[in-house]
Amino acid sequence: MALLETVVVGVAFGLALAAPPGPMNAIIAEESVLRGWKAGFKTGMGAMSADILFFVLALAGVVAFVREFPRLQDAMFLAGGVLMLYFAYGAIRGANEAFRSEVASESRGFSKAFLLSVSNPYQILFWLTAGVGLLTPGTVDVLSYASGSLSGIVVVETGSPALVVGLFCGVAGWILGFPAALTAAESRMESFAPVVAYGSSAVLSGFGLYFIGDVLLL
Repeated sequence: MALLETVVVGVAFGLALAAPPGPMNAIIAEESVLRGWKAGFKTGMGAMSADILFFVLALAGVVAFVREFPRLQDAMFLAGGVLMLYFAYGAIRGANEAFRSEVASESRGFSKAFLLSVSNPYQILFWLTAGVGLLTPGTVDVLSYASGSLSGIVVVETGSPALVVGLFCGVAGWILGFPAALTAAESRMESFAPVVAYGSSAVLSGFGLYFIGDVLLL
């Protein structure tokens, strides 16, 4: 039973990691409504590929090593902020292309998402902290934090392959379903695509400026 609980909690954790609004979902949304479900899915795969890379690096101990060098982390955060601003500009250009032509330019969503993900401060911080914790063998009594009477009901095994499989299944479920929902909405709303593209640009610009400022104003 503990194995099933661990998988289910992993799926829930993966969805919680992938679903919140942020730079990755902004790019997935932009690609989905401008170029279709396939482009949105490929973009999501770019972000997920970066998570797989971080997972492998965490297993190898590289992630824990990077944590010991704050200046290196700052450089990665700064690069991520600059990339976000660059892709924000690209989102506006994509929206303008959609206005002028029914066929948008070829998708570069996979490479955009991968590059942004490997320098995304949120993903870096996750794998430097919670990600390392997930890979450390042990157990977590999930519901005991809410109430002592719930202790022992849901016990998750950290460091378990089942937890990792569940986590990536949750992420995969999101990158399959999110673009599908967006393209379905776009098919019913002709003006939806440029709105999402401009919204994507605003989100990317906001996060980019925040991360650059956080590094430079320290």
